[in-house]
Amino acid sequence: MRRALGVLAALVLLGGVTYALIPDSGSGPGKVVTVTGLIGSEKRAFFENQQVKDELAKQGLEVRADSTGSWTMSDKAKQQTDLDFAFPASAAPVKEIQHIWGLQDSPLVPFYSPLVIVTHAPVARVLQENNIAAPDDSNVWTFKMDAYLAALKSGRKWQDLVGAAAHSELSGTIFVTTTDPQSSSSGAMYIALLSYILNNRQVVSDQAGVDATKDVLHTATALQGGQKSSSDEPFKDFGAGVGNPLVFAYESQVAQLALSGTSTGDMVVMYPDTTIYSDHTVVARSANGQKLASLLQDDEELRRLEARFGFRPQADPSAFAKAVQGKKPDFAPDLTAAKVKQPQVPAQDFLLKLVAAAKGNAQ
Repeated sequence: MRRALGVLAALVLLGGVTYALIPDSGSGPGKVVTVTGLIGSEKRAFFENQQVKDELAKQGLEVRADSTGSWTMSDKAKQQTDLDFAFPASAAPVKEIQHIWGLQDSPLVPFYSPLVIVTHAPVARVLQENNIAAPDDSNVWTFKMDAYLAALKSGRKWQDLVGAAAHSELSGTIFVTTTDPQSSSSGAMYIALLSYILNNRQVVSDQAGVDATKDVLHTATALQGGQKSSSDEPFKDFGAGVGNPLVFAYESQVAQLALSGTSTGDMVVMYPDTTIYSDHTVVARSANGQKLASLLQDDEELRRLEARFGFRPQADPSAFAKAVQGKKPDFAPDLTAAKVKQPQVPAQDFLLKLVAAAKGNAQ
């Protein structure tokens, strides 16, 4: 995720919501400085949390943020001249924002979240019986991408799977639901992931790679019908028992739900054996923006709160494992131990071509 998706940003139709995160009076001694910036909407609940505001106030900061889609940030970075930072959900928009602001330093990634596939326990067991998914000894599930892509290429149906006949809700062709790759980061990352595996586990970097993968990418997208523009929507549909039984989502979405005390029912988190990580990256434009980035990375209390909201702190991976211990569904405490691999994302021009091919507009 090292290249900005400048053209894709223009396709995002998400509006921004501005709000102030104001600490309670008397929450800490000394002067409190206001820091203004842009954040991805998936972090709004974290920054609105009173404990987060109190801890930042203790360190002398009040954060005033405009919540917007990560791929609209480069446009807003051009328009707003008083910003101290930008905090997208992935590294994809970072280079473009840095270019706009004339920055060359390496931005901090305080926390991250892998993209996973969520399903229900009976579905997971059917997939296990057909060698498409499997749990380990601690009940952490792996989703086997090669087996899934083989099913996708052949048009395999749920009814073809051993054990599926007992589940009337399993019908039609097997596919994973995602957001629209033209307007959503997670949807585009799914296309990047499939293209990598389809291209003999090589990042697509030429037209031959696009041509070799475009048919399956189009199939994976066309099977879904209408796609949503926000990752919240298919995840909420899944929780309500609506739609496809396999949904591509951020691990943090499931973890935040579990950590809030909300019942997750028979939900299962499956980690693709090869997946994409969502690297939440702070682009600091000022000294105060840099201070915020450093606090999010180094402050022990903030790291604890980041984990409580389902994120994996970069400086303390164990914080997430401690937070989700004993929670359901089961999460992988250590992604390395779980042998989850992460490929790079194609360069902007080739990702655009892959997305266009997935949507049936091959270039």
